[in-house]
Amino acid sequence: MKPEDTVDYFLKIAWQSVANKYNQLASEYGLTQALGYMLIHIHEEGTAVSQIASLLGVKSTSLSRTLRSMEEMRLIYREADKTDKRSVKIFLTELGKTKRKIAKDVVREFDEYLNAHLDAGERMQLTSTLDKINKLTLDYTTKIATS
Repeated sequence: MKPEDTVDYFLKIAWQSVANKYNQLASEYGLTQALGYMLIHIHEEGTAVSQIASLLGVKSTSLSRTLRSMEEMRLIYREADKTDKRSVKIFLTELGKTKRKIAKDVVREFDEYLNAHLDAGERMQLTSTLDKINKLTLDYTTKIATS
């Protein structure tokens, strides 16, 4: 089977194109696609490190370098959660809020561009298919025997 005969090939190249475009756009504002994504998901009342890790699909400990870098860029600051001292919340600085607005605007504009080039039926079919692929992926277990 050739790679281009698989569903995951098209998922990968489509996402890679989107991520590359976001990185290109984000770099104009001193950001990356990943940093923009994180900024968008940090709420006004703060967001727990564990929530950010869950969104990104990584362990909380894996975020340390990225969070340290964001602190050095003066985009965020950390505080212990007032109700659970074991938990740390991330908050945006004023610069972080400015960069989050830019990231949201870039995402919104790109989404509007895509919507202008997909009719309602195409968009509905695409989102329905991607939702189904996500559910199938979560349910999938391999039947390949391990030796």
